Formats: sequence, structure tokens, C-alpha cells
Amino acid sequence: MGLSINTNLAAMNSYRNLSATQGDLSSSLEKLSSGLRINRAADDAAGLAISEGLRAQIGGTKQAVRNAQDGISVVQTAEGALTETHSILQRMRTLAVQASNDGGLSTDAKSNIQDEMDQLKTELTRIADTTQFNGAKLLDGNYNGTFQVGANNSSSDQIAVNLVRPNGMSAQGLNVDGVDVTAAASNATTADLTTAAAAGEAAVLTVGTGDFTDANTTDLSAKYAGLNGTISIGSKSLDLASVDFSAATDEDSSVAAIQAKADEVFGAGAVTVAASTTGLTFTGATPGATASATEAAATEPKFTQASGANEAIDLINTAITTVSSVRSELGAVQNRFDHTINNLNVAVENLSASESRIRDTDMAEEMVSFTRAQILSQAGTAMLAQAKSLPQSVLQLLQ
Repeated sequence: MGLSINTNLAAMNSYRNLSATQGDLSSSLEKLSSGLRINRAADDAAGLAISEGLRAQIGGTKQAVRNAQDGISVVQTAEGALTETHSILQRMRTLAVQASNDGGLSTDAKSNIQDEMDQLKTELTRIADTTQFNGAKLLDGNYNGTFQVGANNSSSDQIAVNLVRPNGMSAQGLNVDGVDVTAAASNATTADLTTAAAAGEAAVLTVGTGDFTDANTTDLSAKYAGLNGTISIGSKSLDLASVDFSAATDEDSSVAAIQAKADEVFGAGAVTVAASTTGLTFTGATPGATASATEAAATEPKFTQASGANEAIDLINTAITTVSSVRSELGAVQNRFDHTINNLNVAVENLSASESRIRDTDMAEEMVSFTRAQILSQAGTAMLAQAKSLPQSVLQLLQ
């Protein structure tokens, strides 16, 4: 290579290598100071895309943990309120047992017991109406909450807490609102549908028991409006809940309303409806008819209000069983939430480890690269200084 002063190739070569070294040094400093191997897409395009997907999963899973914790809070709030509901029902049962001791109680004593019963029933309903979580009522019979416990949009990423019940955990919903320990026990019966028919015989269906002509019953149409069940003769069925009692004013007009519906379904004269002190009967006049009856799920006594100390014990026992069942379901859901949270936390840990391996800086490895670049930078600077002075040798030729 000739000796020239216009083009200093040695200096240009030293500068090029020094620039590359400075770039490596700057990149190492950025990775070491940020702790990230990928600070921009240019660092690792594929790695950036993968790590951002993992970050989305991690963020969603962390939020799912908090959602599941909210679910536990809801369950604990509802179950805590039902703890007191249980206590109230246990007290009511104790009072019912006390009131059933007719030989040792006066009428006034039973009346005093009923006063406490009424207050306890009111409190049951108040608890059901006021138990809330973040503004949502939990025990009024309408709560059906879904909790997002996964990072994705699928049914397997959700847990439902279903507290839907007719009238919730109120006194009415627990079927103890009509408990009256001062009434005679014979007046406290619930409707029951029984079948008494065979092929070739007239169909006689007895619906319910108890005294339908009780002088103390003032709203006879209301008790019939509580009918709940299905009467079937042949291939035709009468849903008792579909009877229109809007025009009924007494027992006769109530029975007439049922008769009108039976005529509409089975044909005029096919079925005769009658009421007596033993119940409500359906007599089939069609020769050879086979009658059957089924009782729908009852949520409250029909025909007469729940009354009488002995009947109160049975009704309260059922209410206690109902609350126990609901609390058991809530406990099971809470345990499921606990396991879900544990699983989600493990998922967050594993996803974070995967994201770290792609995105984070290996500090030891990067320090090696930084030290190498730092030494090369110092050497390059020294060599550039040397290369810059090479053209000065031309001055020796000019002397």
C-alpha cells in the first residue's frame, strides 16, 4: 500500500471497528441497566412476540386470582349470614317444642311464645333482604354470580355461585312464615295429592287433607289459589296452577273456578270437582278412565297456613335442612375457589419463569460481553490514535 495523506485507510479501519465495539458496549449497558435482554423488537423479534403473549397470560392469571378471592369473599359473606339464620331456626324449633307441651302451658303462655316466633321470622326475612356484597343481595333468592377464574374466555375459566331460591332465605322462602303455635294442630296440614283410581272404575282423586270449612278461615279462595299439581285422566292433564281464581270470593266460587277449568280440559261432565272436610276430590265419570295425580315441588303449605306447634316442628326441621344444604354447597364452592387459587398461583410462577428465560438478561453472561466490549473499546481508541498519526511520516520525506 502506498504512502498517502488524503486517505488514511488504517484510521478508517480502526474507526469502523471502534464504532462496532461502541455499539456492542452501548447494547450491553442497556441490557445490564434494564435487566432485559429484549428492550425493542430489533433485539429479538420472535422472542418479543412470544414474551408479550406470556405477559398477557401472566397478567390475566394474576387478575383471575383476585377474582377467585372475591368469590371466596362472597361465599363467606353469604355463609356467615346463614350461620345466624341457622341459629334463629334452632331457637324457633326450641320454642315449637316448648309450645307443643300443651299440658304445661296456658293460652297466654303460647301467645307469648308466638310473639317471639313472629320476631324471629321477621329477622329471618331482614337478614335475607340485607345481606349484600358490593351492592348485590346474596340471600334474596336472585343471586347467581359468575366469577372469571382463568385468563381466557371459556366456560372452564368460570365458577358460578348459584343462590337462586324461591323467596331466598326469608321466612317465606324457608316456609316458616305461617308458623303459628297458638293454632290447633289439626289446622296445620299441607296439601298432598293421592291417587285412588283403577281401570274400569270412577276416578276419585283426593287433593289435600284438613278442614276446608274451618270457620276461622276467612279467605277460602286464597287457599285454593295455592294449589300446585297436575291431574291426569287418560291423555289429558289439568295443571292446577293454571286455574283462574280472580273472580272467586268464597269456597263455592273457588270450586266453581276449578270445575270450569276441568270442563275445559277434560270436557263438560267428564270430571266433577267437590270440596269437603277431608279434602278436594276429582271424580271421573268416563267409564274405564284411569286417573293419576302428581304433586309439583311445594315451596309452602297449601289450603291452610302452617300452624300448630307440632306441625311447626316439622316445618322448622325442613327449613334447617334447607339451610344446611345451602351452607354445604357454599362450603364446597369455597374449597373449590381455594384449590383454584393455588393452581393459578402455580401457573403464574411457571409462566413468569418462561417469560423470564426469553425476556430477561442473563447478567453474568452479559457482564462477560460488556467487559469484552469495554476492553475492545479502549484498545480501538488507542489504535485509532496511532493510525491517525501515520500520515505524519510523510513530513520526513519533505525535509
